[in-house]
Amino acid sequence: MTNEQRPAGVSPPVAVVFAAVVFIALSIGGLGVVSLLVDADVIPVRGLGAIPGVTGQLFALGAFAATLRWGLRADPPGFLLSVPCAIAAYLGEVLGIVVGALVSGADPARGVAAASSVALGFPGPVVAAAALLAGLFGILLVRTRMRGPRWRWEDDEDDL
Repeated sequence: MTNEQRPAGVSPPVAVVFAAVVFIALSIGGLGVVSLLVDADVIPVRGLGAIPGVTGQLFALGAFAATLRWGLRADPPGFLLSVPCAIAAYLGEVLGIVVGALVSGADPARGVAAASSVALGFPGPVVAAAALLAGLFGILLVRTRMRGPRWRWEDDEDDL
């Protein structure tokens, strides 16, 4: 164990991992709760199965994480970075649903219809809001300049 100070804040790669976990949790939870509240399916197009929804979430997660990682290069990163993260996740969700529908062997028109219903209905804004909040969380992790808790006797001072 050394007496060197730890770097302030969380490193950008670690912040991206934590923010990605928060994003996927908020996104899936938010979609479930809003779906129950409005009594509507997240993807109302019948016959597609689960693959387009899963692919949409994976694409949204990848787009969110890549955008956040790119934006955290700034020192310090600005809070407005969360807006491109939300846009990227929204577009990733829509594109992922189309790709998932094509991969599952569905008719391309059904895949586009499912993606447009997500983009224009409640799921798109829910995913974007989850990405906005998770992006702010990741930025806050990097910007925070706090040290861990310490007891008084851990200090190097001899004036106890």
